[in-house]
Amino acid sequence: MKVGIIGLGLMGGSFALALRDRYDNLEILGYDHNDQHGIEALELGLVDKVTDDLEDFETLDLIVLAIPVNGILSVLPRLSSVSEETTIIDFGSTKKMIVDSVPPEIRRNFVAAHPMTGTEKSGPAAAQPDLYRGKVVVLCNLEESGEIQRRLAKKIFSDLGMKIFYMDAAEHDRHAAFISHMPHALSYSLANAVMKQENPKAIIALAGGGFRDMSRIAKSSPDMWTDVFRQNKENLLQAIACFKGELERCERMIETEEWEALHQWMEKANGLHEIL
Repeated sequence: MKVGIIGLGLMGGSFALALRDRYDNLEILGYDHNDQHGIEALELGLVDKVTDDLEDFETLDLIVLAIPVNGILSVLPRLSSVSEETTIIDFGSTKKMIVDSVPPEIRRNFVAAHPMTGTEKSGPAAAQPDLYRGKVVVLCNLEESGEIQRRLAKKIFSDLGMKIFYMDAAEHDRHAAFISHMPHALSYSLANAVMKQENPKAIIALAGGGFRDMSRIAKSSPDMWTDVFRQNKENLLQAIACFKGELERCERMIETEEWEALHQWMEKANGLHEIL
């Protein structure tokens, strides 16, 4: 199988390692706007070759777009001459704007996917062969993809040990705003709140696991997450408003010393982990 991976950071690099672990007779071509990433990907054995010409991707079996969501929007029109049998899978954290922007001539080539995994680290050196194993991948509007493309995408994600869920792109974006995009906004807010204090280093010295867990994703790429917030603006604003309502409710109960009501409010929140 001839594979092209556009974006050789954590997601793309980890996908390359996972494919190498699972399949033999694999050729992987890499592309990254960061030349240093290309050099590192070759040195680490993530890819067999690096190119700076997207025309080299036209006859490949599989093309993976593991780049920020705005990058996906700009790259898709440049892949409009791929073979009819080529499968293009994007890994974007938003889906509706991407699905709506796919050029009609390659809509059947395209599979909209969101692997629900990642770390705060970036670059080829952050790649992990087991990043995708056991994780959820959401496939959106799959009925608009071609039969060959649907079959290949489902086989690869299954072979890598992922749990596949199917969803409409707009529905995905609503849900992702709550379970992914808003938590990033909260983590950035927490980090900035601490950094504004007189002696943030003294505060960090007291930090335990809870603070580290909540602030960890504030290390994530601002370039990537600015684009995600932009593409999913309305859903994210609704999620933030919902969160603010709960936080203000907590604030009022503390201010008015409604400790029993606060206790019940916390108990209700405990129920989330019965679902998880």
